[in-house]
Amino acid sequence: MSHPPYRRRPALGRLIVGVLATLSLVLPEGTAHAEPGNEKIDKAVVADLKDGKASYLVRLKGEASLATARAATTKAAKAKAVHDAKSAHANRSQAGLRRLLTERKAEHTPFWIVNAVKVTADAELTSEIAALPEVTAIDPIDTIEMPEPRPGKAQPQAKGKVANAVEWNIDRVKAPQVWNELNDRGEGVVVAIIDSWPDFDHPALAAQYRGRHADGRVDHNYNWFDPHPECATLGPCGTEEHGTHVTGTVAGANGIGVAPGVKWIAARGCAHERCDETSVIAAGQWLIEPTDLNGQNVRYDLVPDIVNNSWRIPSDKSYEHIVDSWIAAGIFPMFANGNGGEMGCGSSDTPAVYPQSYSTGSFDINGDLGRGSATGPGRDGDIKPNISAPGVNIRSSAPYGDYRLMSGTSMASPHVVGAVALMWSAAPSLRGDIDATRRLLDDTAIDMPASDCGGTPDDNNVFGEGALDAYAAVRAVPDDALGDLRGTVTSGGRPLRDAEVRVTTSSGHKVGTAADGGYSLLRLPPGRYEITASKFGHRSATRTVTVVDGQVATGNLDLLRLPHGTVTGTVTAGGAAEAGATVLVPGTPAKAVTDTSGRYQITLPHGSYRLETSGASHCVTTAAHQVTVAGNVTRNVGLDVRRDTFGYTCEAGTEPYVAGTDRLSFPMQARLPFAMPFYGGTYSEVWIEPNGVISFETVSNNGRTPLLNPALPNLALYPYWATLNVDAESDIYAGTFGTAPNRTFVVEWRNVRIDDPADSTDRLSFSVLLGEDGTISYRYKDVDGTSDHGVSATIGIENADGTDAFQYSHDTPSIKNGQSLTFTAGPPGTAHGR
Repeated sequence: MSHPPYRRRPALGRLIVGVLATLSLVLPEGTAHAEPGNEKIDKAVVADLKDGKASYLVRLKGEASLATARAATTKAAKAKAVHDAKSAHANRSQAGLRRLLTERKAEHTPFWIVNAVKVTADAELTSEIAALPEVTAIDPIDTIEMPEPRPGKAQPQAKGKVANAVEWNIDRVKAPQVWNELNDRGEGVVVAIIDSWPDFDHPALAAQYRGRHADGRVDHNYNWFDPHPECATLGPCGTEEHGTHVTGTVAGANGIGVAPGVKWIAARGCAHERCDETSVIAAGQWLIEPTDLNGQNVRYDLVPDIVNNSWRIPSDKSYEHIVDSWIAAGIFPMFANGNGGEMGCGSSDTPAVYPQSYSTGSFDINGDLGRGSATGPGRDGDIKPNISAPGVNIRSSAPYGDYRLMSGTSMASPHVVGAVALMWSAAPSLRGDIDATRRLLDDTAIDMPASDCGGTPDDNNVFGEGALDAYAAVRAVPDDALGDLRGTVTSGGRPLRDAEVRVTTSSGHKVGTAADGGYSLLRLPPGRYEITASKFGHRSATRTVTVVDGQVATGNLDLLRLPHGTVTGTVTAGGAAEAGATVLVPGTPAKAVTDTSGRYQITLPHGSYRLETSGASHCVTTAAHQVTVAGNVTRNVGLDVRRDTFGYTCEAGTEPYVAGTDRLSFPMQARLPFAMPFYGGTYSEVWIEPNGVISFETVSNNGRTPLLNPALPNLALYPYWATLNVDAESDIYAGTFGTAPNRTFVVEWRNVRIDDPADSTDRLSFSVLLGEDGTISYRYKDVDGTSDHGVSATIGIENADGTDAFQYSHDTPSIKNGQSLTFTAGPPGTAHGR
């Protein structure tokens, strides 16, 4: 099945269509420069401008040549050449527009990877922008749609030749044969994931995250990018499952990933289920110029090798320029072909539809086409998908240490990414050669005949070239001259575990030492290497070794342990010992958890450090202190009890679960057997909502928000405010316990399903205990899934007008099975509760 390289096509010019029936639709009367540019403004932008300001993309003439980048020989040089050519062109062509926007103090974000600027402006300024001769179009910002994988059903795991059971899909692409027979797990290759956030602490993913050091420290600089402000400088965070699942199939340990030896990095192209196209433009740009978390100090040597994409953009305007830029930089562009197969032939998503993109369809354990797997032909009659891989009932990682079964081409694409990583690890000379890699994947694929949408039995628009065969693909790569490097890291002659060994290569090889201090770096091209071993609390050591083809070089190093001291102390909260508090030392692996007396102990090398202390729950504040270690030192830490303005505090515990006794019917309004005090008033009626809210005021159907919100609901309790489904397997109960003046009214949500995220099947039960004395207690059970720890919920209490509240958590994994949470009113506070 030999084929020529994929066809390149010059970028299409944009068809400019006049959209204004009259100038008054956009522009105030008498606006200057109105006439020359009005035909450039898309009608959707026209509509947005009627309400005042609008955000849109201004597209400008021309794109830079990438010839210099294609001619460069190293990955870093290629990436820098792409950036230099494209940014120089953007700076020239956007100069007039940027000057105008700066003068008018208009919010704007320029891009260089596509010749476009995101602008927020009113109708008058929009008219002036359109009048600029270098501007070709003013387009609305498209909404990027994350795919909606279907929940899957468990499939048998493969057993036999592999050391541990692996998932059926990993066995089907023959990855275990590559691991066991060719000793190749993708080492030395870096994969980027543009998706929703990935859980970098997941046990199956943590060791492979490039930002994690061997001693457990995590550095997100150059390894994480988020154009959305909530997670930009914090590291990977969010509530979505998709990105974690995809990353697991590429790199996951324990039999869920194709290439468990790779390193992965991530860009959060989408927050939640959808986002605007500027997010994926920014993510695509960051891959070629990785920066620190502040967007500075570019490191071209840290550009990834492969990028996985499982998303679609509605219109075909400019992302092709980004795919071309990746290819010129030596980055393999992998795309899921899409889940719209029910629409018939020609349903491939954009950007998967581009001839430059390599895209994947899906099949099930029986080799049948996955439900919804999109088909071709692609653009200009190109065969799409290019290849197919398992994508039905795929078990992979899910946030917070969980695992999930999903189906869709999003699940198929990472199999091919893993296979490319195995190929490039086996043959470093192939790395960055996109054409040659595509040919090898095509030529080694297993034919899957299908005639539904055209093509031939061995190359059709249903399965593409056929089923991925990672073993055959790796066997077909060039036979590079390679050698191995092994050694032992010691300190004072004793083996040093979790030391980090780095080798000066373009791929930034990095590995940790085992319990015996040993390490190994496989398949290095022959040559002289500088290796450096380091571990926190020790002085680094460096030496030079020579790797010879077919041989094993040895590089042992001994590290000097620095003088240390011990920091001890007691953590209190509101004057009482705080058991289970966490004391961290940022930038180091040092961490301690207080015992039942609130005591902690941390050993550190001499120097100055910042201690960050957090309580065992969200009921207390956090604290930070400086400490200088020149010997043993004591540092006690006092945490404040969080208190809202009215004076409510909370206490987390393990009080027993209390269930309701009487099933409620809709509408759920109940009269309390007593008058209950709450935020200065007394109330004897409650309205109970299926979405985990009890209000003393009225029912509200408004969407969930953080607390301190004047919109309804108010004067309410939020034990688990989320998108909940009270279905045939669940219900809401109530009951009264005790005798006056110590009666308790209980409301229980029993076995309710969490519908946020939409594909969740998690259920939990929780109850609210309303005390006659005004005490409020939440109790939780069956908290054992991904979504039911509070990651998609708001938990707390709020006053009558939304001006005071105690928000325990919002979209944070803050509760666990068997936990209780009790709110009591006390003296007015300083609004720590929010």
